[in-house]
Parts: sequence; structure tokens; C-alpha cells
Amino acid sequence: MTHDIHIIGGGLAGSEAAWQLARRGFKVRLSEMRGSGEMTPAHQTDGLAELVCSNSFRSDDSDKNAVGLLHHEMRRLDSLVMHAGEVARVPAGSAMAVDRDVFSAEVQRTLDEHPNVTVVRERVDALPSSGPTIVATGPLTAQSLAESIVKSTGQDRLAFFDAIAPIVHRDSIDMSKCWIQSRWNKRTEASNEDGDYINCPMTKEQYLDFHQGLMDGEKTEFREWEADTPYFDGCMPIEVMAARGVETLRYGPMKGVGLDNPYDTSEEHPQGRWPYAVVQLRQDNKLGTLWNMVGFQTKLKYGAQIELFRTIPGLENAEFARLGGLHRNTFINSPLVLDRQLRLRGGEHIRFAGQITGCEGYVESSAVGLMAGMMAASELAGQDWSPPPRTTAFGALLSHITGDAEADTFQPMNVNFGLFPPLHEVKKKQRKEAYTSRAKADFRVWMDGLEAVPA
Repeated sequence: MTHDIHIIGGGLAGSEAAWQLARRGFKVRLSEMRGSGEMTPAHQTDGLAELVCSNSFRSDDSDKNAVGLLHHEMRRLDSLVMHAGEVARVPAGSAMAVDRDVFSAEVQRTLDEHPNVTVVRERVDALPSSGPTIVATGPLTAQSLAESIVKSTGQDRLAFFDAIAPIVHRDSIDMSKCWIQSRWNKRTEASNEDGDYINCPMTKEQYLDFHQGLMDGEKTEFREWEADTPYFDGCMPIEVMAARGVETLRYGPMKGVGLDNPYDTSEEHPQGRWPYAVVQLRQDNKLGTLWNMVGFQTKLKYGAQIELFRTIPGLENAEFARLGGLHRNTFINSPLVLDRQLRLRGGEHIRFAGQITGCEGYVESSAVGLMAGMMAASELAGQDWSPPPRTTAFGALLSHITGDAEADTFQPMNVNFGLFPPLHEVKKKQRKEAYTSRAKADFRVWMDGLEAVPA
């Protein structure tokens, strides 16, 4: 079968993109490395859309949860992943969990039976030089293809080891204990008038307790296939730095020099004394709703992170959009590399989808694959693509990975309400329902306005 579009990668994103294109009448060649004699270190089978970690798609509550809202929007667009998830669903309370074997088999069956899809078991070693293509090879992209991506995007725009700093919701930070200032009050034209960092000060006693907490906190271990992947000094776990000496952090990411604590003034220091140590947070998205903890990539387990980081002054009630981590991953710096339609700048015949774009999670990966499929279908049909509003889960996720995130600190991200345009006029306790209500209304209007693609 000749094909209209080539999809590389048969995971959740690639399978979803193939379905969206096929049901609109376009012929798809879906290349999957597994089953050709090749295998990744994490996969166990050659089934399409194999779930390699958890069997959970997380919350299915579309009224109070961002990922549940994403479920809702995907169902409205006839998502294969959501359909297969219902077929394979197992009891999990308000969450959506699946039997992973039944789920993969249902995705496999659906695509195998569709006359517009040809699944080819083959390894693709280089980005195609021409022809509509979607690359959805995930965080374990084969080395040869990864090298081809590097050549097309630039050496510094593909990460093989993911050093993740925690990200905090701005409205959960207690600004009665913190202040905004840049070190030495340095400003650029892009800086705001007060400074670019939120500063959380520590006394000597608080710092020493925090340091001990880093030493004692329970850490995760590298998986066997990650163990030989090195990390660099620039992304070293904070507990590794702390182990080098009790003062190391005070001369690294927690240096207080040059920062005037306005809550610690005296006649000698009328503008405030420099704190013994400081935790700095830097704005992480253009909306200013998410701030990352600078230099705080860590292998601490999630529970230990929450417990320890909430001892930091100003973060006692911190809500985390994501927690820190360090693991093998492959993702592109999408805000720099991709346009708003997920196309490679300078190679517009190629789209990227799924986790390789810098989204995190099964559902998010599938959603980006779904959008890539819809975008490609519109392009093949000679129609303009109308993007989903940024107030929707689809639109918020797409906007984040294609330009709204800060490229310098871009990290894989789950969908969360921090990616949505804020609703400052709504009381905090009512915001989740307000976000989802606005999103559902705007998504309905967007769907009503979509031009039909010939089937």
C-alpha cells in the first residue's frame, strides 16, 4: 500500500496519530522497531502502545482534575487510546487504570484491522528527507535516529539524560516570607522591575537541618539500563552536591551573597542582610503561574521531596506541578525546535509527537499524538488548522511545549492547571471547577467550528 504519511514509532502517540489520520481517510505507514528483531531496554513485548511503567491513566475526574479534563477532551475527539482504555479498564476508584495486555491488544487489533493502516516492523535510522512524517519514538529513541535528530535540531537541543528540578505553583508560595530580587540587582531588558527570582531565605540552623534532611532522605535508584548513562556537573543531584561537604550548597545553588532579605533589616543593613542560605525559584512559563526551584534536580523519592521542601521558608504549603528527578530520557527542546503545529523548524515535512516533544505521561503523550494526527490531516486535505484555545487542556499542553515554556529551563511536564491562563478573580478553592468549566465550554465552541476533513 502506498501511503500518504509515515509515522515512526508505535507507542501511544504514534498509534493515536495513526488512528486519527486513518479514520479521516489517509493511508498511514506505521513503523515500529519492536518485532523486527530489535527491542528497547524497557519494553517487554512487541505490542503497539505497550505500557512500560504504571497501568494508570491517573484521575478520570473531568470536573476537578487537569488530566481528567484531558481525558474528556480526548473522548470528544474519538481517541483510540481512550476507547482501548475503556475496553481494558480495571477497578481503580476515581482513577482510570487498565489491564496493560488487554489495552495493547485492543490498540493493535484496531489498527491492524483498519484498511488505511499498514504496520511495518522495521527500525528507522534517520529522519526522512521528504514526505509527510510524524516522529513519535518516545523517550527511548534508538541511538541512530537520535543522532539524526541531533543533526537536524542542533547538538544542544536533544536531552539524553533528564535532570528535572521541582516546579511549584506560584499561588502556593507564601510571599510574606519570600521576596523577588535578582542577585546583585542585575537586570536586563527582559527582567521585571523587581527582579527575576523568588528568594526563600534560610538561617544557619534551618540550612543545617535542610542539609541533614538531604543526606537522610530516601533516594531512588537508577534502573539497570540507566546506570551507565552519565550526568554532568551542571545537572548533578542536589544531594550529591550536599555530600561533598556541608558548605557546598551555600557556594552553589543556595548562595545567599548579593541578596538583601527585606525581612531582616537593621541600622547596619537598612535594606536587609544577606541570608545564610537561600533557595531561588525562577519563572518557568510565560503566564508566571509556575516557578522552578533552581538547581534542585534530585533522586529523592517523591514523598521525601515533599516533606523536605516544605521545610523551606515560604514553601510550607507548596503545591508542586511536578517533583524533581533524574533519569534517562530523550526529548527535544520543543519551544526552540518546533513551530506551533509541532513541525520541525527548517524541516516542515516532519512533525514530532508524544514524549519526545517534552510532554510527560501516557495521556499527555497520546493527546499530543492525537493533535499531530489532526494537524497532519488538515494539511494533507489542504485546510487550515484551527488550534484549540489555550483555556482547554489540549490548548494549554500544546502551547506549553511549542513556545510558552521557557526554553532555557524546558522540562517534560504533565498537564496541570498551572499551564492554563489564570483565573485570578476566582477564589482559590473554586479554581479547579472554574478551570474545567471554562475549558469545556471553550472546547465545545472549538469543536463546533472545526472544518470537516474528508473521510
